[in-house]
Amino acid sequence: MAGRNGRTVRDLRRGNRTAVLQRLYFDGPLSRFELGPATGLSSGSVSNVVAELIGDGLVEEAGSVDSDGGRPRILLRVAPGSGHMIGVDVGETRVRVGLFDLTLTELARAERPLEQQRYEVDGIVRHVRDGITEVLEDAGIGPGRLLGVGIGVPGIVERTPDLGAVVHGQTIGWDAVPLERLLRDGSELPDSVPYFIDNGARTLGQAEMWFGAGRGAGNALVVLFGSGVGACLVTPEVEHGRAVEWGHLTVRVRGRRCRCGALGCLEAYAGAESLLARWIEAGGSAPPGADEETALSAMLSGAYPADGGPADPVALAVLDETAEYVGAGLSDLINLFQPERILIGGWAGLQLGTRFLPAVRRHAASYSLRHPAEKVGIELGRLGPDAVTVGAAILPLADFFAHGGRRPGPVPESGGSPARSAPR
Repeated sequence: MAGRNGRTVRDLRRGNRTAVLQRLYFDGPLSRFELGPATGLSSGSVSNVVAELIGDGLVEEAGSVDSDGGRPRILLRVAPGSGHMIGVDVGETRVRVGLFDLTLTELARAERPLEQQRYEVDGIVRHVRDGITEVLEDAGIGPGRLLGVGIGVPGIVERTPDLGAVVHGQTIGWDAVPLERLLRDGSELPDSVPYFIDNGARTLGQAEMWFGAGRGAGNALVVLFGSGVGACLVTPEVEHGRAVEWGHLTVRVRGRRCRCGALGCLEAYAGAESLLARWIEAGGSAPPGADEETALSAMLSGAYPADGGPADPVALAVLDETAEYVGAGLSDLINLFQPERILIGGWAGLQLGTRFLPAVRRHAASYSLRHPAEKVGIELGRLGPDAVTVGAAILPLADFFAHGGRRPGPVPESGGSPARSAPR
């Protein structure tokens, strides 16, 4: 039966379960007494929901604390082994697959390096499938115990009725690739295990907003620097997060050609691939046979020698120019969205690190309107190179919470679970 606002008793129960699970997850262990004010539920509702969740094996006791003059209060927490998720990062240099328990403790990991034809579709599909099989076998977890598989990919993701998640990755040569269907064809996973496929910058944003430097911010931008450049926007109006093709803003009319085919995109100056190309064009020299990560590390070592010796002027000049392009690109985001935080992540962003940040902040402020620039903090993300994988694993976890801790049912209607800020 539906109430005046259209919500049924079933909806209310699911919402109550979600509220208790989320509070225990982010703030636990907590007692039943503490859960009341934390969730806004009555003591009777808390007791009923906790009894259900314990009966379902999702919540367990975690010791006790003394109360004022009464019996000790039992503490409760989310049971780590009550659910498992897989997170996949389809990155520029490797496919990384991680298996996590419900508290996002990593139980197993598999990595597959990508060779010259790194985004060849069949190869990516094979790497993801093999990685899933490997981590399940290593941890001794049956596929039926999964809440879902989250996958972060380059490009725009849309969901279609017939094919599921379809990836449009212009910069990597993916034209409407039906990735979900390809992964399901011949998969050993049960049909009931959902896939949550989303843009990699959005999964990075998901991780930083839940557990990293974005925690507690209602208005933030998380930017990803790898071979290319992307961003995820989270605001009160866009609470679920939105991937932003920031790398393809034009920063120079008739400028360098970007991987997408256009001229003058930010990615043509700030992505690691183009940054290294500009360095080599200017006379720099990468180690023979080095991949992008190794080459960027060599460039940074030359620009910022650890022994305090003279810096490589070519590397330093290219990095200084790149910092200005990045700062100018961030100024567009600052003027458009007026965020309180901008977080920089991705393997290249983390390598550039703190030595790069002062120049980026300076240029961002000089190109931005003064008022929004004074209110924004620009920092590095805190979750390291695994952030996209963790964020991908959060996608099925967020869906699990949204359904009150119920096991996967039909595949959701959207391309993936929301990249939202952590519940407060």
